[in-house]
Amino acid sequence: MHEASLAGSILQLVEDSAQRECFQRVTLLRLAVGRLANVDLGALRFALLAIAKGNVLEGAVLEFEEPEGQAWCSDCSQTVGLTERGMACGLCGDYQLRITGGTELRVIDMLVSDE
Repeated sequence: MHEASLAGSILQLVEDSAQRECFQRVTLLRLAVGRLANVDLGALRFALLAIAKGNVLEGAVLEFEEPEGQAWCSDCSQTVGLTERGMACGLCGDYQLRITGGTELRVIDMLVSDE
């Protein structure tokens, strides 16, 4: 379960921000987790909540956005939506797709408090 490792990296990023920006806790953390990022949102949420005790994330509300997968089709020269890796182009049926979106994992924003 690599979600635990991802949660640890997210916590480190937030703690670094807290030190740099002088805030005590996060009240809301919004993350973008692309549908093609191979991340189980339930497992990531669980891991973040498990490591939040006693640090800047304790009590934070976690929100996730799931950007759609997108790819460029070499055959029909169109951008197409993907719900999973390995799909054929929904327009022409070709498999010559270059993924262009939906693989991200990033912090969108966070609400913080000095208390």
